Amino acid sequence: MSIPFNRPDITHVDRGFLEDAIIGGHSSGNGIFTKKVEEFISETASSDRTLLTTSCTHALEMSALLCSLRPGDEVIVPSYTFVSTANAFALFGAKPVFVDSREDTLNIDASLIEAAITPRTRAICVVHYGGVACEMENILELAKAHNLVVIEDNAHGLFARYRGKYLGTFGSLATQSFHETKNVTCGEGGALLINDASLVERAEILREKGTNRSRFLRSQVDKYTWVDIGSSWVMSDLLAAILWSQLQRANDINSRRVAIWNQYDSDLQDWADKHGVLRPFVPAGCEHVGHVYHLRFREGEQRTRFIAHMKEHQISCVFHYQPLHASPVGRRFGGFSGQCPVSEHAGECLVRVPMFNTLNDNDLARIIDTVQRFIP
Repeated sequence: MSIPFNRPDITHVDRGFLEDAIIGGHSSGNGIFTKKVEEFISETASSDRTLLTTSCTHALEMSALLCSLRPGDEVIVPSYTFVSTANAFALFGAKPVFVDSREDTLNIDASLIEAAITPRTRAICVVHYGGVACEMENILELAKAHNLVVIEDNAHGLFARYRGKYLGTFGSLATQSFHETKNVTCGEGGALLINDASLVERAEILREKGTNRSRFLRSQVDKYTWVDIGSSWVMSDLLAAILWSQLQRANDINSRRVAIWNQYDSDLQDWADKHGVLRPFVPAGCEHVGHVYHLRFREGEQRTRFIAHMKEHQISCVFHYQPLHASPVGRRFGGFSGQCPVSEHAGECLVRVPMFNTLNDNDLARIIDTVQRFIP
C-alpha cells in the first residue's frame, strides 16, 4: 500500500461540527464558530485580535495594507519561502528584498538583515520554517532601531513556542495557515493575529471589503458604509466549524507529529551522518510542532535519485521551496544567481518525508527502513 506525503485528518467529529453549522443556518462569515475560533486563538496566544481569513496569503495581503506600503517601499523577506510571503507585498507596489537563510534552521539569517536595510525599508517579514523560531530578539531589536514593522509568517508554527512564548506573538502582525497540509486544517483558510491594538479597527475594515461592517455587527453604528479600501477576506463559518473541531484536539495532533519527528530524527541520525545528509536543527529555546521533517543531500542529483527510490517503494517524498530571488519575478526585483547560496542549496537538495498525525507506527518504520537502504 502506498504512503502519501500528507493525509488531512478530517474526522467524523469535524463533520459533526460542520453539520451543526449547516443546521444553524449561518454559512457566511462572522458566525458563532468564527467567533469561537478567533477568541480561542487570541486568548491562547495573548493576541489583541485574531481575524480568520480565506487563506494565509490573504492574511499576508492584509498585513501589507496595514503597513500602508507605497510603490518604491521595500520589505525584507527570506528567499527560501513560499511565493505568498513576497507576493503579498509586491502586489501593492513594494519591492521584496531577499535575504539568505541560516545553514542550520533555514530561517532568515538575522546577521544579514541589517545590510539589506535601506532608507526605503518599511518592514521585515520573517518565516518560522518548519515551526522552528527565528532569532526574534535580534530581529525585534534591529526593527526597533530602524523603526520597522515586524510581520511573522507563521504558516508552519501554530502553537509552537520560542523561549516559552507562542510564535505569532512577537511581531506587530502574524499570519497563520489552515491549508490541508498544515497540522490544524479546514482545507483552505488562514488567520491574521494582530499584536498592535492600534491596527485592529483598520484590519477589521480591510477584511470586510473596506466597510465598517464589524462595528455595525457590534451595534456601534446604525448602518455600515465604505470607509477604506479592502477586499472579501472573511472565512465561511462552515470552514470555521471544522477548524473549531480541529482546535479541540490540536494538542493531540501536534504531540503525535512531534513523536513522529523525533522517531525520524533518532533513527536516521547514523544513516545521515554516514552519508553527509543534513537533518533539521532545533536551537535551544525552540519548541516546534512537528510540521516538517526534511533531509538535505549534498547534491541535487542525490535528491532526485532518493525521490525515485522512495517512489519505487510507494512512498511519496517531495521537495519544498524554490528560492524566490532566482525566480523570474525575483530577478525582476534584482535577484541574481549566487545571491543566497544557502537558499539555493536547499532549493536543489532538500526533500521532505511523509508527515501527518495519522501515520501509524508500521508505516513509519517502513519509511525509515526504506530511507536507510538508500545510498546517496
